Amino acid sequence: MKKVVVAPLNWGLGHASRCVPIIKELQKNNFTLVIASDGDSLSYLKKEFSKVEFLELPSYQISYGKNLKWSLFLKLPRFFKTLKKEQKVLQKYLQKNTNVVGIISDNRFGIHSKDIPSVYITHQINVLSGFSTKFTTYFHQRIIKKFNECWIPDKENSLFSGKLSKTDKKLNQKYIGILSRFEAKISPQIIDVLIVLSGPEPNRSNLESKLVSVFKTSKQNICLVLGKVEKTQITSRIGNIDVVNFMLADELEKALNSSKLVICRAGYSSIMDLAVLNKKAILIPTKFQNEQEYLAKYLQEEGFFPYINESNIDEQIVELSMGKFDIDYKNEEFNPELFHLFKGK
Repeated sequence: MKKVVVAPLNWGLGHASRCVPIIKELQKNNFTLVIASDGDSLSYLKKEFSKVEFLELPSYQISYGKNLKWSLFLKLPRFFKTLKKEQKVLQKYLQKNTNVVGIISDNRFGIHSKDIPSVYITHQINVLSGFSTKFTTYFHQRIIKKFNECWIPDKENSLFSGKLSKTDKKLNQKYIGILSRFEAKISPQIIDVLIVLSGPEPNRSNLESKLVSVFKTSKQNICLVLGKVEKTQITSRIGNIDVVNFMLADELEKALNSSKLVICRAGYSSIMDLAVLNKKAILIPTKFQNEQEYLAKYLQEEGFFPYINESNIDEQIVELSMGKFDIDYKNEEFNPELFHLFKGK
């Protein structure tokens, strides 16, 4: 029984959701899974994979208000303390489980081992942070070098991540193609606008309020997925909006395939899902989150998706959906040869 630890960061559900196809591929290749995370990400993956082993890691407690960069800077002492804690949790687990042959960390800095092949997943080789970009990029690349390989979920031409994943540095990086838990299927287009929310509070709730205010009197068929993973699924109705607190992968895939337009954050995992499903969408970047602001502008310039800033949300967001932005992307299957790294252990 060869175990592989898969550990996504708990920051929204993006890191957890893009690990879903990797987890499924590992299962197909007869590896035994150990899913390690915390908070909503752990809860979500427990619902998706009820029969695997789980390991709870300490939480980075990521949240931010008006200024992401300043909020994260103030929390640096707690961040490094948590990093050391998750390293201790992992090492304790590895001492008791000598059959672990691989570790896959999606942006969890402390989840790696000198004795076991360790992989780091990121689309941000370069971490944009305004005037401190050089420092954050240097720091992140130092973290990446602690791992045996760095898997970048994009095409080799950085089609969707742009300059975030481009570098001349040798970091043992491999472009592994787009990661999405979804598959495009021909479905009746019964949802006019599907709104999918995600990300840390209070930003998620603030966007929810603004979009509900805009769409509650709409005559269109609107569905709002709150992105709040709770014990049970709860549905309600606000004006003309059908609201659900969360959807698991199969249900959300069906909703996305059945929608004419998707409105969501400009998170990279959401972008990969939209690409695989070839969906028409409007992106709303999280204010002061440099990565999302860059991706939204870059993808609009490339002709993939239009975007609108959160401060400008009003009835014009529906008019924006009439644009000629389209995406025609054919996804490639995940290459299981990547797992050879773990078979030599």
